[in-house]
Amino acid sequence: MVVLVTGANGQLGKSLQQIGGLFTEINFIWLDSKALDITNEKEVKQVFKQFLPNFCINAAAYTAVDLAEKEKEKAFAINATGVKNLALSCLEYQVVLLHISTDFVFDGTKKIPYQEVDACNPINVYGKSKWEGEQFLRHILPSHYIIRTSWVFSSYGNNFLKTMLRLSAQKDAISVVNDQIGRPTSAVSLAHVLIQMILKTHQSKVHDVFGTYHFANSETCSWFDFAKKIMNVFERSCEVYPIPSESYPTPAARPSYSVLNTNKIEHTFQINNQRWQNILEQMSR
Repeated sequence: MVVLVTGANGQLGKSLQQIGGLFTEINFIWLDSKALDITNEKEVKQVFKQFLPNFCINAAAYTAVDLAEKEKEKAFAINATGVKNLALSCLEYQVVLLHISTDFVFDGTKKIPYQEVDACNPINVYGKSKWEGEQFLRHILPSHYIIRTSWVFSSYGNNFLKTMLRLSAQKDAISVVNDQIGRPTSAVSLAHVLIQMILKTHQSKVHDVFGTYHFANSETCSWFDFAKKIMNVFERSCEVYPIPSESYPTPAARPSYSVLNTNKIEHTFQINNQRWQNILEQMSR
């Protein structure tokens, strides 16, 4: 079985590479943005013709949420047009596409966890570009999975965990917003879920289950709670103080509540979800 992975040098791509060797039945093709520019339709077609994958994991994305407000064209090229190009080649070569999307397709006005069927209303350029990518995929390719995730952290790339650890080495105290609520997600956990979905689909253990899913590690928190736990688990002496979002203005608006309900993916693919706190503790050892 051939699985082509785009964005192989991002934090999800590297997390997939970290665990990929455990799955000897899969031949992974790792392609970073230099090896495959998903915004180039011709290049995408050539790569699919060359490797003839059974599955494609699209881990390529423009994720600089604040910078996207200035770089709208680039964000849409990667997060929307790039997905369209992949979907067209997947259709032509009969490939199942697993595409990673985001909690930022929601506006944050709900007070209970978002389900896959809830209306999307992104409030920043990044969220809008990801939502447009989802829509392209739904219209073009029936055999797809859209996996929305949130607050992704790992040992790789740029993420909240690494930022907190860096700041804790530089400062005695930091302030973190306490009125944005979500669910942190380990990129390695997400990688395991994607491979599980591929194996169960390939082995025909699931039927007629293409569509949209939410995945995040279990338990809800604020960014402040997340930061406090990081300092505690990694034994950092840096104090963390709670502040409201209005005290930390950013170019891009953030949803105040973007908790994802993960019941559907857990039930459909028999996923035993972990608490993000436990994963942090494993990472600190």
